[in-house]
Amino acid sequence: MTTSPCDVLTMGRVGVDIYPLETGVGLEDVSTFGKFLGGSPTNVAVAAARYGHNAGVITRVGPDPLGRFITRELARLGVNPEYVSVVEGLKTPVVLCEIFPPDNFPLYFYRDPIAPDLMINADELDLDAIAQAKIFWFTVTGLTKEPSRSAHHAALSHRGRLAHTIVDLDYREELWPSEQEATAEVEKVLQFATVAIGNQDECRVAVGESEPERAADALLERGVDIAVVKQGPKGVLAKTQDERVEVAPFPVDVVNGLGAGDAFGGAFCHGLLSDWSLEQTLQFANVAGAIVAGRLECSTAMPFEEEVQTALEAHRV
Repeated sequence: MTTSPCDVLTMGRVGVDIYPLETGVGLEDVSTFGKFLGGSPTNVAVAAARYGHNAGVITRVGPDPLGRFITRELARLGVNPEYVSVVEGLKTPVVLCEIFPPDNFPLYFYRDPIAPDLMINADELDLDAIAQAKIFWFTVTGLTKEPSRSAHHAALSHRGRLAHTIVDLDYREELWPSEQEATAEVEKVLQFATVAIGNQDECRVAVGESEPERAADALLERGVDIAVVKQGPKGVLAKTQDERVEVAPFPVDVVNGLGAGDAFGGAFCHGLLSDWSLEQTLQFANVAGAIVAGRLECSTAMPFEEEVQTALEAHRV
């Protein structure tokens, strides 16, 4: 295993997105689809790579053509695939969606009996790489089942509460036995996180508060340094113990909103690594998310810095 530090190292879900090339149509009537690299932490790594950062993702795939596609696509998009391993006997998961703009994008996960990315084992982790990463990003979905749950705890325990350790509150109801179990598991990992990012419903599951101000305060009370509450069409709120920043929504004709949060996350990482102010980081991430909401796919839709800055400048004029 290598000890070369990553700028951004993510951990967790991966899959192949099978997205319809027709909008406003139920899956039963769709006739054409596109195939894309997917999975929230994987998309964040791709987004970070787009900004020139050394990015990697700790995940697992099946010994099948889709697993080979994932490894190849990661490399093509600039993400180090060396932390991706194969689980014999399991199939690489796929995700289908329906696209009903502007705000209805049902997801259908095919991850049974268990997805390879939930078979990450603690004793196989490159703990030095996790500790040395400038940003370590993990998601709540990685806590849904063993052995992934224990692997996440091992990674966080080894890293300690280093900046920047970011938890994406990415709650997917269909992947949990119960909301109560999700809340209990999130509570255990918040002590390690320096940044928490989630939408209002994800904050409700994590800390029992969905109103943005109270949700941010509750996350800060759990010990994070930066709490970010995404409010969809109402913009985004971020708070620290000393600062409050709220950014208005960026106008966009929505095509598919599913990748916007991951684009936001990768751009937020870029702002942290660039030592930008919280306000500048939030504005940049907000626009990056909007750009991807205006595109069909997720991973390959991630913008480059020039695209985001151009959109920002045009909006200011």
